[in-house]
Amino acid sequence: MTVTRLRNISLAAAAALAALALAGCGTLSEPAQSVSLVEPVNGATVSSPFKVRFGVKGMVVEPAGDIKPNSGHHHLVINGDAVPTGQSVPFTERSLHFGKGQTETEITLPPGSYTLTAQFANGAHQSYGKPMSRTISVTVK
Repeated sequence: MTVTRLRNISLAAAAALAALALAGCGTLSEPAQSVSLVEPVNGATVSSPFKVRFGVKGMVVEPAGDIKPNSGHHHLVINGDAVPTGQSVPFTERSLHFGKGQTETEITLPPGSYTLTAQFANGAHQSYGKPMSRTISVTVK
């Protein structure tokens, strides 16, 4: 009889968790806003040129220009870290800007190992910092 009660409690707890997930509550560790590299995946071996696709959650992708709450555009930092919060993403050949609101591109890199950091920033290219960045490693053959 005790086992039956525990099983019923476990089923009830599972049902409650499922209801929370369906209601969009997610988990405590899941951030409300995030950026990702959808393609390529971390650890991929790619041939140049290769496609890079960005993802973003909880923010709106808009062209550079106006600074609007919860919006911005993508940047790709090659062999570099996340840009600190509030600092402008530099305009260099290793910091690519997608100020027209692009969510994908093709890049050409010589053979070697690279880190690719997706960095989301506001309309003035000011970084949202590490929480809105994602770094992966790729090998170009």
